[in-house]
Amino acid sequence: MAGDRFERHRQAWTADEAIRLRTRAGKGKGLKDIARALNRCEESTKDLAKLGSIAIARMR
Repeated sequence: MAGDRFERHRQAWTADEAIRLRTRAGKGKGLKDIARALNRCEESTKDLAKLGSIAIARMR
């Protein structure tokens, strides 16, 4: 798990990242996949999605 550290700790979200989040969520990707693609933690990704009213698919 030591390799799962995020370099972008407490960095502000950019407009490009928000667009990429919306695009991936629209394609039905799960939270874990989206967070990994954006190099962000799952909690931060979930918080931004909630702020922007973006629905993220739940993986079962």
